[in-house]
Amino acid sequence: MIIGILQCDDVLEQLQPEFGNYPQMFEQLLRQVRDDLEFRVYDVRKGEYPADLDECDGYLTTGSRHGVNDGLAWVDELENFVRRLHQAGKKYVGICFGHQLLAKALGGRVELSERGWGCGVSFNQITHERGWMEPYQPELDLVVSHQDQVTLLPEGTQVLASSQFCPYYMIQVGKNMLGIQGHPEFSRAYSAALTKTRRDRIPANRVREALHSLDAEVDDLTTTQWIINFFES
Repeated sequence: MIIGILQCDDVLEQLQPEFGNYPQMFEQLLRQVRDDLEFRVYDVRKGEYPADLDECDGYLTTGSRHGVNDGLAWVDELENFVRRLHQAGKKYVGICFGHQLLAKALGGRVELSERGWGCGVSFNQITHERGWMEPYQPELDLVVSHQDQVTLLPEGTQVLASSQFCPYYMIQVGKNMLGIQGHPEFSRAYSAALTKTRRDRIPANRVREALHSLDAEVDDLTTTQWIINFFES
């Protein structure tokens, strides 16, 4: 299976020696579950896209420091690409920024959340089970890093996981589009390092809560297995 990684950002330069860049994070994570996967990386900020949608079996977005409402031309172009994928029935998994972009591209709404920063580990409940959620578990706990949230769902969306902090944590639109607010590709060590670089914009109490939450176990490998299952479903 060939997975197209739509790159929407870079890891901060000072953190790359230890943690690598976002496409490498995804490749390493996905290969922990399936070592026969192939990847193609498209830096959509530079206008890189597949010449044909069938170049890959499915597409996955990285997160981004930018927001879907920032008015950036490359984000508008990526929205159009996501709509093309949906119309063509190609599989797409949006992570964090990509989750929000999926909602906005298909008619939903994304806003700066009044709940503030989500960082550290988030704790979520599965609200609707799907066949590709194998092995199944009723919770989904992942690292997060976001201020924006989906506030209005596109028509035909099913909410699959939720929390009080983030009601639309994981969504599915139709049979081929999946959005996850959390970051299975972020290690807890990377989350801690990233959060510390943002002390100038995240309230101190939220930073402390986030760093303490990173003692919890996360479901990164389970989520990765679900993503692969979804691509193959």
